[in-house]
Amino acid sequence: MRRLKAIISYDGTQFSGYQVQPGERTVQAEIERVLAIMHKGEKIKVTASGRTDARVHATGQTLHFDSPLAIPVDKYMKALNVQLPRDIRVMSIEEVAVNFHARYSVSGKRYRYIWSCESVQSPFRRQYTVETNGVKPNVEAMQEAAKAIIGTHDFSCFCAANTSVKDKVRTVTTLQFEWCGEELHMVIEGNGFLYNMVRIIAGTLWEVGIGRRDIENVELVVKSMNRDKAGKTAPPQGLYLEKVFY
Repeated sequence: MRRLKAIISYDGTQFSGYQVQPGERTVQAEIERVLAIMHKGEKIKVTASGRTDARVHATGQTLHFDSPLAIPVDKYMKALNVQLPRDIRVMSIEEVAVNFHARYSVSGKRYRYIWSCESVQSPFRRQYTVETNGVKPNVEAMQEAAKAIIGTHDFSCFCAANTSVKDKVRTVTTLQFEWCGEELHMVIEGNGFLYNMVRIIAGTLWEVGIGRRDIENVELVVKSMNRDKAGKTAPPQGLYLEKVFY
């Protein structure tokens, strides 16, 4: 038995999220379905770095699983990709130590959130960015407000209210904005993220960018540890899990 680490990319549009849910199409279920075929009906459990919600995408999700098959990793990757649906691709596979854990060995993650600020959005981007109807925010204000988020804080204010997680202290190391043509990208890195944390941060800083919230207010929101003080949760289709660090 050997442990394999895979980096996968998926278009989240047609998925009800990453994690297995009865009666729903999920990324984990599709991967485990194909692995069962490769292992002649044996169930192979896949563990990911974390879950993503419905319509959220990933370009660098990481997972691990144990397999008795002795085939080379390049052929293993090819066999998976031949049988997986086209909205999931295995980008790389490598054999790792048996104590490697896709979730518990994580040291950090990078997410990207994308707004399309074109006056008329391409219909081909509607599932992969959030349309702003031509509104272009004050990015300098958003970047200034982001300074209050960088660092180690209790991020209760940026966490979905229905979470069961008790320890909400996390460290955000990078939070920056960049224009890519008519698209505005928010790139955020940290040692871990709470449920909906990135999308709530995106929604809050967007309000700063369009003048609905003062720059100074973001620091007050962080100190309040109150979800009601933060902005709306930004839509899922603009979010990408870009890289997992170990």
